[in-house]
Amino acid sequence: MKAIRLYGKEDLRLEDVNEPVITEDEVLIKTKSAALCGTDIRMYKNGASGIDKDHPLIIGHEISGIIEQVGKHVRGYRPGMRVAVAPNMGCGTCDSCVSGNTHLCADYQALGINLDGGFAEYVRIPKAAVIQGNIKILEDHMGYDEAAVAEPLSCVYNGQKQAGIHPGDKVLVIGAGPIGLMHGMLAKMQGAGMVMMNDLSAERLAYCKSLYPYMHTIEADSLRETVMRLTKNRGADVIIVACPSGEMQSMAIELAGLFGRVLFFGGLPKDRELVSINSNLIHYKQISIHGSTRASLSQYRKVLDFAADGVIDLKQLVTHVYEIGDYQKAFHEAIKSSGLKHVIRF
Repeated sequence: MKAIRLYGKEDLRLEDVNEPVITEDEVLIKTKSAALCGTDIRMYKNGASGIDKDHPLIIGHEISGIIEQVGKHVRGYRPGMRVAVAPNMGCGTCDSCVSGNTHLCADYQALGINLDGGFAEYVRIPKAAVIQGNIKILEDHMGYDEAAVAEPLSCVYNGQKQAGIHPGDKVLVIGAGPIGLMHGMLAKMQGAGMVMMNDLSAERLAYCKSLYPYMHTIEADSLRETVMRLTKNRGADVIIVACPSGEMQSMAIELAGLFGRVLFFGGLPKDRELVSINSNLIHYKQISIHGSTRASLSQYRKVLDFAADGVIDLKQLVTHVYEIGDYQKAFHEAIKSSGLKHVIRF
């Protein structure tokens, strides 16, 4: 089969490899769509632990496809089913796993991160993922592209559950990339009274406004003034930092209103992970700061239901589509931040 394998920093190769062989407890999926995300780009640009010329990895963790084969002990799935796959799996026995938070398991593994993932014609779903419910059967009308990009939406949903979006809230999202737009869409769906979107890129802000006229787009050089004007000097109720910027994390504290909730969604590079913030603002305005990472399986299934029910439209986020042979162009365009979601079809 054709597969895109990472051999190390900026060493990505399209190769012919053997199709995965499954056990009696596993499932084999024929990939239909696999989307690129920031994690894939970081792994490509920086390399990743455990991946080298002797230990390449098939990356890609935003996956949808058709079940090709099931092990004889597998129940509930059969060949021909259209599915999406959550990438994260836990040990199954720790406190995080038994409470439904397999994504926070200390020994978690993930397709495309430390197990062969979705940038291949076939992907093996391990026993742990089958048992824990990582495979979600799709509604007939749901496309493979939108099913693939539901994975990052589940992470967005997890983040907003941590911070809390209340009806009427004035929400500021800093970073108008795919994740930022998902935050804006989901905040509006959950009843936000105002959604403000800020980014350095005028192109992204214009695209955001064309898709979602209800969003107030704010250019970088007028962030503070515009937020205060729109909120009548009260500050935002919720601020979501959806970009890897310590400066913006610090700014978010300043722009939050009384009882504001701030979500640090994007992680920072290790050489810039220490951030200076005004703790007095947190103290006197009673601001809550939240973090989030990945998503639970129930959250993953929930957002697929949102998309299937038409509550949220993921199709419009897919701006670039490629065949597997154009993988280098896909990564090049994603690195340039062209458009929003980039999907490789199989």
